[in-house]
Amino acid sequence: MEVNYKNPRYYNTAKLPIRQPLIFTGLMAALSKAALIGKDYRIEKINMEGLKPPYMLLSNHMYFIDFELSAIATFPHRVNNVATIDGYYRRPFLMEWIGCICKRKFTTDLHLVKSIRHVLREKGDVLCMYPEARYSPVGTTAILPDSLGKLVKQNKVPVVVLLHHGNYLHTPFWNYRKPRKCPLYTTMTQILTAEQVAQMSAEEINAAIRKAMEYDEYRWQREQGIRITEPYRAEGLHKVLYQCPSCGREHVMASEGTELFCKACGKRWEMDELGVLHAKAGETEFPHIPDWYEWQRANVRAEIERGEYRFEDEVEVYSLPRAWKFEKLGMAKLTHDPENGFVLEGEYRDAPYRIERAPLGMYGVHVEYDYCYLRPEDCIDISTDKDSFYCYPTKTDVVTKLSLATEEIYKMHMERKAAERSARRARKAMKAAE
Repeated sequence: MEVNYKNPRYYNTAKLPIRQPLIFTGLMAALSKAALIGKDYRIEKINMEGLKPPYMLLSNHMYFIDFELSAIATFPHRVNNVATIDGYYRRPFLMEWIGCICKRKFTTDLHLVKSIRHVLREKGDVLCMYPEARYSPVGTTAILPDSLGKLVKQNKVPVVVLLHHGNYLHTPFWNYRKPRKCPLYTTMTQILTAEQVAQMSAEEINAAIRKAMEYDEYRWQREQGIRITEPYRAEGLHKVLYQCPSCGREHVMASEGTELFCKACGKRWEMDELGVLHAKAGETEFPHIPDWYEWQRANVRAEIERGEYRFEDEVEVYSLPRAWKFEKLGMAKLTHDPENGFVLEGEYRDAPYRIERAPLGMYGVHVEYDYCYLRPEDCIDISTDKDSFYCYPTKTDVVTKLSLATEEIYKMHMERKAAERSARRARKAMKAAE
């Protein structure tokens, strides 16, 4: 059941993008350089000599500064960027004029495939996308979709990876309103030629992309000896490190200044200038922040495997059917479990609605810790092919666990499918041998 809107029109994601006007190509590069004045940044191009469009540009995703560095790196070539619906908020015409392609997060969009083909094969330009589909929570590579390899294979173009270092450390997703002083280093590398793409399988292309897009910002920080001295450098970190490794309690973490601490057992950790955690007393369980995050992931996986995982909460819902206005839908019930995925049930204008997203349809989910367009609080975005629902939970600090659970449930379903395929092949082989 859909939402009973007064105006039932939705933003048309099926429209093909225009070719980016050259005036915007130059203007975006100039404005990006202006925005980066005073910042220590460097862009290095590797294996790019002689490469001209068309090619596919894949970038990791830290924060808005990624777009500025991308505009500088790709100049003077025309670029069509894949952007999400909230990127169009209150400026759809501008986004269309600069050649953006609208996408709703973590949905299967055949129109996107057509638009990408239009840019690469018909117009011969650069197609830029951020395949992680969200900002990195702890400065490491997020899950990349399996469809990437097939998409590259279909379009028969070179693949270039734009890898940013320092962007996350400068404006971490969990505290972007308080930037830090940090050098920014971007590499632009051609990882596959058109000839290599033609010779490789989709699986081999995926493997090459995943290897090229591996990054760990905290390891890079230590290796480069970059000291972040701001006295608020740990504030907000509890948003992603929500489970205490000392007592095991969830959603009881807090942070202040340079410290992270558990409100249940009282244990405290200090983040030093190199981004390393140190326990104020006792054992330091996870000096490396991503290790703490992955420990939480393993715990979520175990909870799912034991059949104990289920999320249910009352949430306040805002939707974005078009790009001009968020619709306040009021309170609704959000559930998440391994068999049904996400189910959002509510009522709007005296009519019920029910939004369902199956586990195999979502390899990840979009979360926000301080959403700039609505309330500066945690929320989760459940999108369909034509609408997006921003849900603000009643429960505290739960969105990171929801994100991890979504990823692990998807993996488990894919593993189950792969095991079933293997079993069928084995049975066929045995039958043929009889």
